[in-house]
Amino acid sequence: MWRRLKRWLSNPEVTTKPVEIQRDNIPEHIAIIMDGNGRWAKRRGLPRIAGHHAGMKAIKRVTIAADDWGVKVLTLYSFSTENWKRPPEEVEFLMKLPQEFLAIELDELMQKNVQVRMMGWKDNVPAHTLQAVEEAIERTKNNTGLILNFAFNYGSRLEMVTAVQKIAEAVKDGFLRPDEINEDIISACLLSADLPDPDMIIRTSGEIRISNFMLWQMAYAELFFTDVYWPDFNEELFTQAISEYQGRARRYGGV
Repeated sequence: MWRRLKRWLSNPEVTTKPVEIQRDNIPEHIAIIMDGNGRWAKRRGLPRIAGHHAGMKAIKRVTIAADDWGVKVLTLYSFSTENWKRPPEEVEFLMKLPQEFLAIELDELMQKNVQVRMMGWKDNVPAHTLQAVEEAIERTKNNTGLILNFAFNYGSRLEMVTAVQKIAEAVKDGFLRPDEINEDIISACLLSADLPDPDMIIRTSGEIRISNFMLWQMAYAELFFTDVYWPDFNEELFTQAISEYQGRARRYGGV
């Protein structure tokens, strides 16, 4: 018994209950804060980078699940503007993951008609990382299926500051009056300007916070938190999140 308990503690099985999904009520845009890679690895006595590598496999699982359910946009919080504070060796490894992931998966993404995008700043991002991402964006730009949007070197406060600066310049140059500034103008100046706002935000690992992610865009998003670490997040949990979304009443401030 103790051996079984020890095995469970070191590698718990993710259990979910069967759910029913209404095909006519699928979230158009799901955004995920992929958290817990390091703790997943620590729990197994592995280096943090092993957790990030395992998390890469979860990206493929969830991308396929989103595509199968008919989700239009899947945004993944891959690297934040604050993640530069992490140890240099970890940052260096994280910068290699897009290259590795896309080298392995790009052909299949093409077959599935997935369009790859990046939402973030290119500043400080290594050339090899940018080259891999830009190649994927170029090769998939005409695809019309799921939009796989990587929020990479992204931070929502910086995004909003940049938007305000653009609007201020437009007012200064006489292209816009202060009384013309509205929600649509602000949204148009964000990095997600041509995407619908997220219908649901998922965060893994048991943390219950947003961590500077799509703060403007998530104004009316449904929030789904799970204790499961990202490398263990699977198709069943993704389906469970959609089911919970469908069980909520979205009133947008009304009754």
